[in-house]
Parts: sequence; structure tokens; C-alpha cells
Amino acid sequence: MKKLLFSSFFLVSVLFLSQQSKAQDYKTAVGLKFGGYENGISIKYFSTPDIALEGELGFRAHGVVISGLYEIHQEAFGVKELKFYYGAGAHIGAEGSGVYQTFDGGNQVYNQSHILLGVDGVLGLEYKIPQTPVAISLDLNPRVELATGPFFDIAPGLGLKYTF
Repeated sequence: MKKLLFSSFFLVSVLFLSQQSKAQDYKTAVGLKFGGYENGISIKYFSTPDIALEGELGFRAHGVVISGLYEIHQEAFGVKELKFYYGAGAHIGAEGSGVYQTFDGGNQVYNQSHILLGVDGVLGLEYKIPQTPVAISLDLNPRVELATGPFFDIAPGLGLKYTF
């Protein structure tokens, strides 16, 4: 199922790469991000109409992670309020000892606290609800964990943001 979802998302992203980008409907957004690894707060700032920087402070079982992403936004399906975005970034954090289940169902066992450090990607869709300050996003977040790995994993994410 994960392979089918990832393949479908990849195919849709290739189709969008040929789209012309158009101005974003907002400059800054703050909100909540619910992900496969962490849940937390996020802030997104558009430096140009189609380039955004997004920071996330995520909390997980016995740990915290800070992530930063560079994102490129483009109009999707000819709908002004719907944006396709993709990008890359990095994360750093810390996590306590314990048994942690990875998104693919495996287990990682840590006998002591450890650092999290790695490279992140993002591929998603965001919808800015017309005549409201609310934006909703759904994305896939591939991650390569370097400090405790290396290992690769991918998780979905859901965002709810207040825009201004």
C-alpha cells in the first residue's frame, strides 16, 4: 500500500513540474503539523511568490525535533487556491531511550538517549480556503536518519495553518 501511495504521489508530482507557478495567497502562516514521527507547530514564510521556508518544532515520544524545509510551490489542477509543493531540508533533535516503532513497522531499540540528525524531503498539496485565513496541507515526508542510521523512512503529514 505504501509503495502504491508513493508511486501515485510521485506520478502526480511529475505532472505538476510542468505547471507555471503563480503568486501565493498569503505571506506567512503558523499552525499545527501532524506527522508520522512528530506532532507539533510549524511556521511558513514565502520569500518570493513561489518559494517558501518552513520550520517545524515537533514532539515525539521522549523527544523533540526541529526541522527546516525549503519548498517550491506551484498551482495545481488549474485551481488558484490549490498548490503543489516539493522541497528538501534537514532535521536535528534528541530522543530518550526505549523501543521505537518505525513507520514501516520495524523496531529501533535504544538503550540511552541519542541525537537525531538527518536530511528531509517534502512532497505535498496545500489548499488555502477562499475568504478565510485557513490553509490545509497533506504531504509525504521522506527522511534519511544519519546519526542513528543510516536508514530511510517515509511518513505522511497533515497540516492546519492560520495565514496572514
